[in-house]
Amino acid sequence: MANTEELQTLVLTTLDRENVIADSKDLKTVSGETLNQLALLGMIDYSAIDREFWTLSEEGQQVAEQGSHEARVFEAIPTGEEGISMDEIKKILGKAASIGQGKAFKNGWIKKNGSNLVRAKDSIEDQTKNDLQEIKKTTTHSNSKTLNDLKKRKLVEKQKVTTYKVSKGSQFSLEIKKEATDITAEMLQSGEWKNASFKKYNFDAAGISPDGGHLHPLMKVRQEFREIFFEMGFEEMPTNCFAESSFWNFDALFQPQQHPARDAHDTFFLKDPSSTDRFPRDLMEKIKVTHENGGDTGSTGYNYVWKEEDAGKLLLRTHTTAVSSNMLYKLAEKTKKEGVFRPAKYFSIDRVFRNESVDATHLAEFHQIEGVICDKNLTLGDLIGFMDVFFKKMGMDKIRFKPTYNPYTEPSMEIFSYHTGLKKWVEIGNSGMFRPEMLLPLGLPPDVRVIAWGLGLERPTMIKYNISNIRDLLGHKVKIDMIKEYPICRLDKKMGKELVGVNQDEQ
Repeated sequence: MANTEELQTLVLTTLDRENVIADSKDLKTVSGETLNQLALLGMIDYSAIDREFWTLSEEGQQVAEQGSHEARVFEAIPTGEEGISMDEIKKILGKAASIGQGKAFKNGWIKKNGSNLVRAKDSIEDQTKNDLQEIKKTTTHSNSKTLNDLKKRKLVEKQKVTTYKVSKGSQFSLEIKKEATDITAEMLQSGEWKNASFKKYNFDAAGISPDGGHLHPLMKVRQEFREIFFEMGFEEMPTNCFAESSFWNFDALFQPQQHPARDAHDTFFLKDPSSTDRFPRDLMEKIKVTHENGGDTGSTGYNYVWKEEDAGKLLLRTHTTAVSSNMLYKLAEKTKKEGVFRPAKYFSIDRVFRNESVDATHLAEFHQIEGVICDKNLTLGDLIGFMDVFFKKMGMDKIRFKPTYNPYTEPSMEIFSYHTGLKKWVEIGNSGMFRPEMLLPLGLPPDVRVIAWGLGLERPTMIKYNISNIRDLLGHKVKIDMIKEYPICRLDKKMGKELVGVNQDEQ
C-alpha cells in the first residue's frame, strides 16, 4: 500500500497532466483524508461525489451461480407422476430445500401427489437467477420492485461509495512543502520561524478523549473527615479566602500584637495591598480596650498600646481560626437581631500558611481541620467527652489529654492517641475553650462558652497512603500517576489505630 506522500504525489502529477480529475474512482487508493491534507495547503480544491449501488450478498452470489432455491427444488424433482419425498430433497439440497419449497409452490412449479412432490410444469425460467446476474454486471436493475424483493430475501444489499472531483488550487505545485507543526526553541533562536510555513489547525479533526478527573489523596481523606462532621450535625464554614487581616487572624483571638507568631519569619505578609480597614469599627474598639486593659471581661489585658495599623496588615492566614472568630461574631450579631441565642457547631478543612523551612515533614502551606461548638455553660468535661466521641469515629479509641498554653484558649489541651505500631502515645491535635477576652468583645452572651480543637490533614493522609515525604503528597513534585492510582480512602478502625495527626502549631 502506498504511503501518504506517494498518494499526494499521484494526485498532483495526475492534475498536472489532466488539469481536472473529474472522478477519482480511477485513483482507487486515494482517500478523502489524502485530499484534505493537500486542500489545507491550498494546493487543490475538491468536492465529493456520492454514489449508491447494489451488490450481491454472499448468498446472492451462490444463487447467481447455482440457481435460486425454488429452481433447485424443481430440478431435484424427477419427471413423471411418482415424484420424490421432501426428506429426499433435503438430503440432496440441505437448507435450500426448506427455503425453496414454499417459493416453488407459490410459483406453481410443483404440487403434491400423496406424500411426494411432483413437477407441475415441464420447464421453468429462473428469473431470480437472471435478475441477480444482471445486478452483478450493472450494479442496478430496471425494476425497483424486483430489487426490494431481492433485498427482503437478503440476496442483495445497497452500498454507498464516495469519490471526488479534484481541481488545482491557488497554491498548486508538484512539490509538497513541509509545514511546521510547532515553534521550537531552535526556530526562535535562529529566527527561522519568521519565514516558516505552519500547518493550519483542522478544527474538524476528532480530538483525543481526555482522561476523567481524579481526586487528590488529600481530598479523599478530607472528604472522610467532612462526613464525620456532617454526621455529628456540624455546619461547614466558608474558608475560600486565603488572604486575611491581622485583625481577624490575631487581634480578634486576643493574641497580642507583640506575639512572636506575628513576626515576618513566622507569617507571610502581603505586599500589595499591604493593609485593610475592612473590619467592624465598634468591634475594633472593644478589642482595642480588651487588649490594653481587659475592658469589661474581668481581665487586665496585656497592658500595651494597641495599634490599628498593626491590625490592618494583610497576610496569608496562619490558621482557619481566623474564620471561626468571624463566624462567632456573625452568630453574636444574629443573636442580637433575633433576641434568642441558638447553639452552633462549625467546622472547616482548608489551607493555611506558615513561613516554615520546607523539609520532608513540613511545608509552607498545609491543611488544618478545625471544629468549634458554641453553646451555653459548656465545660472542659464537654470538650473531653466530645473529643473522645470524635476521635473514636476515626478509629482512635485510646485518647489522652495534656494541659498546654494557647493565646486564645484557657484551659488548653494537647490531644494524644496511642500508636500501636510505634507502641507509644503520639500527639494528634490541640484543643481548648475560647477565652472570655475573645468571646465577650464579639458580643456573645456571658454564659455562652465555645470549645474548639484542631489537627492537620497531611499527616493522617501520609500514613494512610504510606507516603514518607510530604513533598510527594503536596506541591510541584507530586506525580500525576500517583493521584490516578491511589484508591479511595476509608478511615476504618484499623486505619484509626495507626493514625498519627499533627498539631496545627507544630506543622
